[in-house]
Amino acid sequence: MVFRLFLYLFCLLAGSLIKLVYFSTNSDDSSSSNDSLAASNGDRGRPVLEGKLHFAKFETQKINDCIDFIRSKQLRLTGSEQHGASGSAKCVIKATGGGAFKYADLFKEKLGISLDKADEMDCLVAGANFLLKAVHPEAFTYMGGQKEFVKIDHDDLYPYLLVNIGSGVSMIKPKLQLCLSFDELLELSHRGNNRVIDMLVGDIYGGMDYTKIGLVSTAIASSFGKAISDNKELEDYKPEDISRSLLRMISNNVGQISYLNALRFGLKRIFFAGFFIRGHAYTMDTIAVAVHFWSKGEAKAMFLKHEGFLGALGSFMSYEKHGFEDLKVHQSVQQYPVGASLGGDTSHDPPNEDLNENQSIDCSVYLS
Repeated sequence: MVFRLFLYLFCLLAGSLIKLVYFSTNSDDSSSSNDSLAASNGDRGRPVLEGKLHFAKFETQKINDCIDFIRSKQLRLTGSEQHGASGSAKCVIKATGGGAFKYADLFKEKLGISLDKADEMDCLVAGANFLLKAVHPEAFTYMGGQKEFVKIDHDDLYPYLLVNIGSGVSMIKPKLQLCLSFDELLELSHRGNNRVIDMLVGDIYGGMDYTKIGLVSTAIASSFGKAISDNKELEDYKPEDISRSLLRMISNNVGQISYLNALRFGLKRIFFAGFFIRGHAYTMDTIAVAVHFWSKGEAKAMFLKHEGFLGALGSFMSYEKHGFEDLKVHQSVQQYPVGASLGGDTSHDPPNEDLNENQSIDCSVYLS
């Protein structure tokens, strides 16, 4: 399928990654797009475009690849320009994150695009709400190698805790260096064994469980503990073992601290997002086990298929809030005839694959 009509681009420019979300119609030529546009009208008397939301990501250090991608897909063109309106119209895209300020001049110089900055925390919440309300299946639990999708009751969505794990970790309660990149660290961790470097409960209790307080022998007593007790340096261990231990330590701590925050507000559901996770089975399992252990099974860790694009989606949602006249977005399938569902390649569903690659969402947008 060739996407000839691209409407709007919305992006999150973070510390290490740039995440893009863009909409395209299902038509493969401009004439059929116009016919479809004229024939399809929503219940509010406005034309409706049927299409997909697409997701892409780039390393910040390779921002020129992102710029080339935007240029090659003609994403810098606004809807009015592509429908034949004056090409002198100002090109504006929604952006959030620190990079929206840092790279504003570069986008203007290279693409003639002005970045309209949106608040990052607001965008994260708006993106999560959109996914949880409009896309099914989206949220899922993961423990013991088993992935199970969860049906979210739109009338009982709040409250919840959103833990977004990226270059940093942010925890939001909505009201109503061993390798060159993190991807390589994840790849190394697949081959690693954290038991070589971590001090386990069994190492302290002669290979036995500590049943009095419910600790199995394989539970971690001290991350990197053996490196200290054996008077060794990290250089004495394999990079893959260090990667595994580091990933386990971060995930365990995030899981525990997340539960403590949820406990403070009396929350039972915790949604984890951000490109730290990347559908990585070991990470999800570690976080889920930590939440389950510290909450004694009372709290539940859930993950999102489009985990890394919450901020970019939130930028998209802010078009409506800030009165952008050319585009209206349905935030809830309950309120508007969105009919959002997953489309595209489903071969990325296994947890050890990158769930954010080539995943698109079928949707409709109202034009003012």
